[in-house]
Amino acid sequence: MPLTNRLAAEFIGTLWLVLGGCGSAVLAAVFVANVGPNNFNIGIALVGVSLAFGLTVLTMAYAIGHISGCHLNPAVSVGLWAGGRFPTSDLVPYIIAQVLGGIAGAAILYMIATGKPGFDLVASGFAANGFDDHSPGKYGMNAALICEIVMTFMFLIIILGSTHKNAPGGFAPIAIGLGLTLIHLISIPVTNTSVNPARSTSQAIFVGGWALQQLWLFWVAPIVGAALAGFVYRWMAPNDD
Repeated sequence: MPLTNRLAAEFIGTLWLVLGGCGSAVLAAVFVANVGPNNFNIGIALVGVSLAFGLTVLTMAYAIGHISGCHLNPAVSVGLWAGGRFPTSDLVPYIIAQVLGGIAGAAILYMIATGKPGFDLVASGFAANGFDDHSPGKYGMNAALICEIVMTFMFLIIILGSTHKNAPGGFAPIAIGLGLTLIHLISIPVTNTSVNPARSTSQAIFVGGWALQQLWLFWVAPIVGAALAGFVYRWMAPNDD
């Protein structure tokens, strides 16, 4: 498949991940319905947002996996490279396409969210990732760093294992989507869950300020965790076995 086609697929897939995952957090996590004199919160909350992120990856894996491999994430591309599954020459173009796709998804989400009277971008957080005062559970930098490294490490272990040539065929998207759902269930309270520098960058650009200042962690930790997983899995289960 030509590189141009693969980059287009990564752009569209990452756009969908940000729009679907972050969109569920911004638009649907808390939603108050007015029924007569009463107000009811019928939002999807943490569990729903976690599932939404998993569903974006699962659906795109079936839609574009045969085109680009459906990375949707610079950390995934780095992890696959470290695992001997992805060529060095394609690494930077994939990362650029993913970041641009994420920004496009965030731009669409911004246009939708600001259509509601009184929407406050900064107050809402716009699903940006953070630590200390900007962590949903007020977790510190060290906790955030450990969490993002370990969660990304396990995400890549799931990806590398489920896509190995000796793994059962056809089930990888399900394992990967459910894996990402579980990761969000664990780590939303800590960092709002990144494990994806493109997803973090897209939201930070719109929030600005503190989100951009803390963005470094959400590049460093996922990349470190993914690279470690790639090298470890390559040792555990060589691709030529």
